[in-house]
Amino acid sequence: MADTIRIPATTRSDFGKGYARRIRNNNQIPAVVYGHGAEPQHVVIPGHETMLAVRHSNAVLELDVEGSTQLVMVKDIQRHATRPEILHVDLLAVRRGEKVEVEIPVHVIGEVDPTAVHNVEENTLTVEADALNVPDAVTINLDGHGAGDHVYAADVRLPEGVSMVSDPELLVINVSEPQAQDLGEDSAGGENETPEGDVVPENEA
Repeated sequence: MADTIRIPATTRSDFGKGYARRIRNNNQIPAVVYGHGAEPQHVVIPGHETMLAVRHSNAVLELDVEGSTQLVMVKDIQRHATRPEILHVDLLAVRRGEKVEVEIPVHVIGEVDPTAVHNVEENTLTVEADALNVPDAVTINLDGHGAGDHVYAADVRLPEGVSMVSDPELLVINVSEPQAQDLGEDSAGGENETPEGDVVPENEA
């Protein structure tokens, strides 16, 4: 995981859609920090710096709240439906050395047997890892896999210090034979076939 990114923040006590809209119009983002049993802390963070920082899932930020620093992990981002705009961010307070449960994407490499195809059944898996050392993804190598093979959560190799939280029997990759394609010319009911029967000689009356 990349180094933590320092983000300035200010506390906020006003709420409501109108106030949030004014914040966003000022190129800022409303956010809330929660965790460790503390009361949620509502803050305002800069728009541009935050958009750059949250390009990676489970990013850890060093939040500078008016001179007091706090480590937080990005847990949820609300984005505008049509514009590249962040509407709100949920941040989880974390500590160095603390273990957290996170969802990380599944990354597939390699090629299955030429006579087979694979289907990714789960795009993410839940793991437990050090808050400051969360892997960007889990990698599954499909080289040598053929039809009928399956990759379950228990089969996924994880970096040292990372443990699987998802059900070990969860099917992640399914390798199967390609489905037979419907060939129209073969299913036309023999319209172009020569009818069976006796051939009548031309000179026979």
